[in-house]
Amino acid sequence: MLYAIGCFLLLGTSNIRMIAGDVGHDWPGDGTRENPQIISWPSTDRLYARNFAASRKAIILVLSGLSTLSVAFASSAYSGDLSSICEYFSVSDEAATLGLSLYVLGFAIGPLLWAPLGEAFGRRVLFLTTFSLFTLFNVAAAVAPNFASLVAFRCLAGMFGSSPLTNSGGIVADLYSAETRGLAAVFYSGATFLGPVLGPIVGGFLGETRGWRSIEGLLAIYAGVMLVLGLLLVPETVGDVVLRRRAAALTRQTGKFYITSVDHQNPPGSLAERLRISMTRPVRLLVREPIVVVLAVYMSFIYGTTYLLLAALPIVFQRVRGWSPGVGGLAFLPIAIGMLGATAFMVVINRQYARRCRKSGSGQLAPEARLQSGKVGAVLLPGGLFLFAWTNAPSVPWVVCMLGTACFGFGNICVSLALVNYLVDSYVTYAASALAAATVLRSLCGAAFPLFTTAMYEGIGIHWASSVPAFLSLLCLPAPFLLSKYGGRIRQRSKFAVAVHDGK
Repeated sequence: MLYAIGCFLLLGTSNIRMIAGDVGHDWPGDGTRENPQIISWPSTDRLYARNFAASRKAIILVLSGLSTLSVAFASSAYSGDLSSICEYFSVSDEAATLGLSLYVLGFAIGPLLWAPLGEAFGRRVLFLTTFSLFTLFNVAAAVAPNFASLVAFRCLAGMFGSSPLTNSGGIVADLYSAETRGLAAVFYSGATFLGPVLGPIVGGFLGETRGWRSIEGLLAIYAGVMLVLGLLLVPETVGDVVLRRRAAALTRQTGKFYITSVDHQNPPGSLAERLRISMTRPVRLLVREPIVVVLAVYMSFIYGTTYLLLAALPIVFQRVRGWSPGVGGLAFLPIAIGMLGATAFMVVINRQYARRCRKSGSGQLAPEARLQSGKVGAVLLPGGLFLFAWTNAPSVPWVVCMLGTACFGFGNICVSLALVNYLVDSYVTYAASALAAATVLRSLCGAAFPLFTTAMYEGIGIHWASSVPAFLSLLCLPAPFLLSKYGGRIRQRSKFAVAVHDGK
């Protein structure tokens, strides 16, 4: 009974069948320690994630996206009623912002652990463990007796909740081929950026009517629901991990020795060595891979600007224009609308990409083909930010500057999804680690930007303060164009990136 429960927790309901194994299969080898039987994935094996039914893949994808949304949503919902937190704990606005910044700082710490551990030991058990703690720390934040404990619980919630931010990208790579991966990535990647925008809208009204503790309570309920759904419906998707467990199950059942084809070709080292290698890989990618560095910097700017707006829009619309917290939260709605519009645009772009894949000789294109939407977004980002910066005075109708934030939301998704798809296609085997490397840097920016936003807006005014990220976006604008031209040459020199020689 305990063994069956353990298999369920590790593998999921449908994968319990795996422990029976295919004992009668004629695997190479004689089953001795010196010459173990070598097992691999049959092309039609239903336990291989790429062979899952389309409906099952869709369920896993949707749940991965909703889990990612819950974590991103929790980061900013807290900011919906900062004034109540300031009043309740008698702290300044800057101090109250720590609950937002330290939560996002947890995003920088967690991926260094969760992404490589998920690749090495499986994403399912990692998700169940980390999300259980994420739920508990949200509950703890809802009943925090003082401000110090609230901030500490928020930081821990961010750290343990960050696993879907990187492992969802790995799940997409597990489930889908390059031809269909871009469309799938729209759903989970969009959640990463849509969540911070939706948070203040819900948090503003909920905090205004029920208080800040109700916001934290809602976050705990959302996380708990996703935990239960993940437990029941999401199996293990890492092919090497599932196959390794199958080999271990067959060894226990038959007394013969089984090993996976991957481990036979590249024998795994000790547990400590595997942990050392896998946990340092995101850092090595960030230090040694020019592509990861460039994309991480660009994604960090976009992410940091999103969180800067979490502090800037309340200043512009609540302090300057006199809107209430609930109505002020609606100022984030145009960003969300822009993001949703960009998501629809990305669906069209990815269908075009799929058609090009089918027409190519190998069924795949170079990763640089993913950057087309990024070029559109790179132009819209500075345009939208400059429009917001110089039309946000009370004398100008609010709808004008909100057109600017809508353009920012559209460009945000276009660039971010293009860069995520490019990373996943360039580093397929190490996709989660590549995303973790980018997540670490962008989370540091997301944590830092809100801390100086209030002082910057008070010091240089709402126009020039809003222009700072607009000027930075101009510096980043050439990135997708340069990668489109030179990315292939850079990848050829990398030992981590895949080599794809088809046309763009």
